[in-house]
Amino acid sequence: MTAREVVILHATLKQLRYFVVAGELKSVTRAAEQLHVSQPSISAAIAHLETAAGVQLFVRHHAQGLSLTTAGTQFLARARNLLYDADSLMQFAVSLGEDIAGPLNLVAFHTFAPIFMPRLMQAFLEQFPRVEPQCDEGHQVDIVEGLRDGRYELGLIYDMQVPDDIEFEALCRFPPYAAVATDHPLASHERLSIDTLSEYPMVLLDWPMSRDYFLSLFVDAPRQPKIAHRATSLGMVRGLVANGFGFSLLNVPPGRHLSLDGKAFRTIPLEGDVRALTVGMATLKGIRLSPAAQAMVNFLKKSELGPVAAEGDA
Repeated sequence: MTAREVVILHATLKQLRYFVVAGELKSVTRAAEQLHVSQPSISAAIAHLETAAGVQLFVRHHAQGLSLTTAGTQFLARARNLLYDADSLMQFAVSLGEDIAGPLNLVAFHTFAPIFMPRLMQAFLEQFPRVEPQCDEGHQVDIVEGLRDGRYELGLIYDMQVPDDIEFEALCRFPPYAAVATDHPLASHERLSIDTLSEYPMVLLDWPMSRDYFLSLFVDAPRQPKIAHRATSLGMVRGLVANGFGFSLLNVPPGRHLSLDGKAFRTIPLEGDVRALTVGMATLKGIRLSPAAQAMVNFLKKSELGPVAAEGDA
């Protein structure tokens, strides 16, 4: 980088503004009066820009002010445009801090994202039509990384191994339940114990953290579960269960008790002291949310994921 390029990089918007006003008024004195600065400040800004550009921008007329050179006239037009763009940029930045509008990047855990988020986003848009929400699905680890690298402003996660740099605000609790085929030997039960389930083949939702949570429910059981199948999608879990390959443990209310191939299954609450999972909002600690994200936070607190409604659904 040449010395001239270094000087150009250090030209400030203030210096450009001093130059533009002086060029429009054709006077250092009048520019200083309008901008409420000293005449030497105007002269120094002009001298800096001329050094940076390597050309003379003004012709000084003793006792008659200034006149722009050809290069100065061209430079004035470009500088005026740059200042206009800078002002527009600042106005846009201010609007980001005030308007409930624009893109909103969300992410939610795989199990409940397709069940709740489309409906919630539609209801949110009825109140805030200028927001453009986009909701991705992810595992807990992926969601946390997305919050850290700025891909998402807000995530919906479970209270499983939440890192110290993530702010977690609880919304609702989802107790675990057993899912079995309609002709499963346990299908007629109104409630099931972990001890009873451990005697039958299990279909495990094999996701990071999720599998650890479900297997932890068997810690105090007399025997560990008989894992017959591992599945990496909720659709596959429901299909294996409905087709008789074993029971599974899930948390999110299933909606329709059907697998993707149309076969039915039954959900049965668990008895005893089993740990429920808490769904909550996750944000990066210390970050100031955009108005759109803050509006979504407030909306979710009053939504069907709110504590009272979700407890009943679970």
